[in-house]
Amino acid sequence: MFQFFPSRAVAVSLFGFGIHWYGILYIVAFLIAFLLLPRLQQERGLALSRHDWSDVLTAGILGVLIGGRLGYVLFYHPVYFALHPLEIFAVWNGGMSSHGGFIGVGAALLLVTRRRHIPLAALLDLLVIPGALGLALGRVGNFINLELYGTVTTLPWGTAFPGSEGLRHPVQLYAVAKDLFIAAVCLWHLHRTRLLRPGGTFALFLVLYGVLRVLVEFVREPDAPPVFLGLFTLTRGQLYTLPLIAFGGVLWARWKLTSSVSS
Repeated sequence: MFQFFPSRAVAVSLFGFGIHWYGILYIVAFLIAFLLLPRLQQERGLALSRHDWSDVLTAGILGVLIGGRLGYVLFYHPVYFALHPLEIFAVWNGGMSSHGGFIGVGAALLLVTRRRHIPLAALLDLLVIPGALGLALGRVGNFINLELYGTVTTLPWGTAFPGSEGLRHPVQLYAVAKDLFIAAVCLWHLHRTRLLRPGGTFALFLVLYGVLRVLVEFVREPDAPPVFLGLFTLTRGQLYTLPLIAFGGVLWARWKLTSSVSS
């Protein structure tokens, strides 16, 4: 009836129902956000109530789950899911796209901030910190599930993954380090710019995430066919990350300009 760790992907089995590590890690990520955001809001002069934060995080949860899943379906394996539409709902089998999650969260936050009259730029500056921590926890889930591993390597920390030949880059752990680094830098920037116009920390997050994601992709085993762009060959992850870098760069330039003018 009750069993711990019945498989690598499942943490607890209760009356035949499996509670996956993914689900536990998502819950932990949103608990961190719920505890952290009310303490961070003073850095941007916000005074949201617990009820306001509950609405924001509920929108974020829906945006991550719906956007992340649909992004994976549409960006990576549209033909497969067109042939197996019921598999779209089988989120316990894995398959989430961070790019789709960004789009989903963005759309959800636009709705909730307009309804509650919350400054969007200030809110985004805060959300990127628990967001980066949540991305790190998601990559921990990838490592537990032994998925999204890297290319073959001879480095001493190469890891054996079932079903793959040779030792592989543990890119899931590289991504965890990447996201923790981004969270730390954004927290530093959030505090350092508390007297300036909001929006800079969010722009910094987009640029850092984009550039580091592109670099990590070079040693990640592609889970979808690459894209050929003349002289360049990019993974799907790299291709979908380029607009994030461009958008973040534009926001950063505008933020720097307006901050220098206002100061």
